[in-house]
Amino acid sequence: MNKFDKFRNFCRKFRIILGIVLIAIGVYTGIYWFYLGIIPLVAGLTDFCPTCMITKKCTPKNLQNG
Repeated sequence: MNKFDKFRNFCRKFRIILGIVLIAIGVYTGIYWFYLGIIPLVAGLTDFCPTCMITKKCTPKNLQNG
């Protein structure tokens, strides 16, 4: 596992938490911008990593262990 894979694992968890927090804040305040939280939530759940797409240094998902 290289440093980009470690970054990918951290970013995935961060995007999921950020998405949930943005949705919760939007629901709590009643402001419709909470839809912005859907973007990082979906990106985190699908394991989409822009850093890996740009650098091409991450291990492909089908070769990772776990």
